[in-house]
Amino acid sequence: MTSNTRVVVIGAGLAGVRLARRLGELGTPALLIGEEEHRPYNRVLLAEVLAGRYAPEVIALPSPDGLLRTRVTGIDREGRTVECADGSKIAYDTLVLATGSNPVLPPLRGLFTPDHVLPEGVHAFRTMDDCLGLSKAVRPGVRAVVIGGGLLGVSAARALAKRGAQVVLAQQSERLMERQLDPGASKLVLRHLKDLGVEVHTECRVRDVRCVGGAVRSVEMADGYALDADLVVLACGVSPRAGLAKEAGLAVHKGILVDDELRTSDPHIRAIGDCAQHDGTLYGLATPALEQADALAELLAGDATARYTGTRALTRLTLHGNSVFDLAAFGETEALPGDDVVQLTDATRGTYRKVVVRDDRVVGGVLVGELGTVGALARAWEGAEPLPADGAPLLHLLTNDGGS
Repeated sequence: MTSNTRVVVIGAGLAGVRLARRLGELGTPALLIGEEEHRPYNRVLLAEVLAGRYAPEVIALPSPDGLLRTRVTGIDREGRTVECADGSKIAYDTLVLATGSNPVLPPLRGLFTPDHVLPEGVHAFRTMDDCLGLSKAVRPGVRAVVIGGGLLGVSAARALAKRGAQVVLAQQSERLMERQLDPGASKLVLRHLKDLGVEVHTECRVRDVRCVGGAVRSVEMADGYALDADLVVLACGVSPRAGLAKEAGLAVHKGILVDDELRTSDPHIRAIGDCAQHDGTLYGLATPALEQADALAELLAGDATARYTGTRALTRLTLHGNSVFDLAAFGETEALPGDDVVQLTDATRGTYRKVVVRDDRVVGGVLVGELGTVGALARAWEGAEPLPADGAPLLHLLTNDGGS
């Protein structure tokens, strides 16, 4: 069976769904292909589903008109068709790869069973199936070890603790969320997790997963210390899903290489979202994926001037515990020699605000708690406009909670 569709989009995550919807609005319908059986959903909110705060249907995305559920197994660039697992072929004029990313599975002894599947009780945390599997397994008192203390690991640990699990978080580096946060903000995240009953170990490398009868029983650290575990969550980052592109002979580095028109090394194939590497950068975040989808929709609908020139991404995290913990980080959160740093801390209110200024411009910042200022500060950073010499507007931005 061969059908003809002008634009075919592989991947029904945030980027693919956004592109298909925008193209539909612009009068250029697309066929969206997704391999997950679930209705498309907002992956950013999976931790809220795991925590029991949202039902799965709450994070569903508005479904575009054309959605085909199948797995693409290959791309025939010469014939301009994609091959599907059911043997069908779909023709395209323009193909868009929005294949997202896969969880990184660390090289631990005992991580896989002899038939190369994860043992019972060991879960990645990337898809709705992962989330539902974890939700089914977690119960009050269950012993859970989260491996990885980045954004995903912190979110997973908090969600499991909210469900009553006894949670231990093992982080290899010296502090939590070190890619986004400075030491001061990391300490506040640590305090929040401890308040929820999470035991946190930093500078701690996991070496081994111990199983009995195909089910996990403990994890062993590099120093020989063992943690009992009924559940293990792997939150060690993600890597771009670029296998289809590589097999088709497209230029791939860490991700699929694209230019400002999101074009790959094949002029008939574009790439957006987590799988795309633009100007040397892999974002792995929702905002850049959506901005790429919007730019590509304009291009494919006939706006020859549309371009994607990069995203200045802001990380936002809201943790719901005994109280709401709000955090935002953007740009360079660590100062270089010669930079000016403005920092305000209120231990009583649990707020922390820090802005890094270089050559009279805001180059980054971290805000924890009461984030009324985040919108105005982020705009100052995004605009890269020089600050007035007296510095008063910056202090006003830091102290005015109505700034967003």
